[in-house]
Amino acid sequence: MKMVAWARLALAAPLLLSGCKGFWDAPTTTSGGGTGTTTASSGNFYVLNAAKDEIAGEYVNKGTVTALAGSPYPLPDAPIAIAVAPNGNFLYVSTVSGIYLYAIASSGQLTLGNTGAPISADAAASMQVDATNSWLVEAVSGTGEVFAIPINSSTGAMTSTVEQRAILPGAAIQQLAISPDDLRVFVAMGLDGTAIVPFNSGVTNPFGTVSAIGVEKTGGAALSVAVDPLDRIFYIGETAATTGSNTGGLRAFDLATMKEIAGSPFASQGLAPYGILPFSTGGYVYVVNRQVSGSSTGVIAGFALGSTSGVYSLTALGSTFAAGTNPVALAEDSTGTFVFAVNYGGSPDLTGYTLDATKVGYLDQVVTAATGTDPVNVTAIAAAP
Repeated sequence: MKMVAWARLALAAPLLLSGCKGFWDAPTTTSGGGTGTTTASSGNFYVLNAAKDEIAGEYVNKGTVTALAGSPYPLPDAPIAIAVAPNGNFLYVSTVSGIYLYAIASSGQLTLGNTGAPISADAAASMQVDATNSWLVEAVSGTGEVFAIPINSSTGAMTSTVEQRAILPGAAIQQLAISPDDLRVFVAMGLDGTAIVPFNSGVTNPFGTVSAIGVEKTGGAALSVAVDPLDRIFYIGETAATTGSNTGGLRAFDLATMKEIAGSPFASQGLAPYGILPFSTGGYVYVVNRQVSGSSTGVIAGFALGSTSGVYSLTALGSTFAAGTNPVALAEDSTGTFVFAVNYGGSPDLTGYTLDATKVGYLDQVVTAATGTDPVNVTAIAAAP
């Protein structure tokens, strides 16, 4: 069971060897992809520390990363994945001994719920709460199944002990994502590609008939999935999808037609695209690569999303943006001001970026911080809505 916590890292290792939501606060620097400072503040976010079995709750306060009251919060066991409900009232943490529920106070402070017991014994590799706050959708690596747990939309507690499930065509679960319209669940399954699961939150069993998209090239693996916030495009991050020394790729599909857009897959500028962040305004998508060829330091690649006569296109930005050692995830804060990257190998644990003032879509590094109690092995981040 404890191997589940490192399923994504274990799979990637051999592969590496062979509507405006907010306004960006301009940093003092004006060079795209550079560094600078900021006086902006962010919404709350939560980071999993696998080395110390804890959650670090934090926010940026006028340019300084600041811990929430009571943070870091101890976990009952080694963490795997994290999910915050869209209504911001509750948070789930998957561990090797099950999934735990936390209530989120107005201050952002966490309180362990369900009398301290897990709501499910599943060691979910990835999970997300649906748009109605009525289902916790999660998948367990090694079982080849995706589950839907019925929950109370106000408290996050289970409303039934019966979990609905769908059988997937692959068992090496890497990540799942629910489309914003709540109609589909996408599951990255490593060498077995990406599963597409129809979803209907209004019925007893929300899952429909499962289909799948194979990997771009034999030997490649689907590591990450994400959906455009305006329900136009869904993305898959795959290894061995492009040519050159850095063979990671971002695949992009028109959600209406389920067809891959012209030019896909796009080079992600690294070996293992572990996280995909479509920005809330819909104009950009960012991909974090766990490694680049010859180095354990990762990079973020950015793309501008365009549309002409209903035909979508992606254009790579002219620069990549530095991350730390073995970055694993990206998140956008609730104000639309910051993009955060977390790094499993540290150097630093957390990096925060704002958009450059002169180069559209470029990221400027403006804050860095340790998260929680050293040593830190960050495995996931979730931002409050």
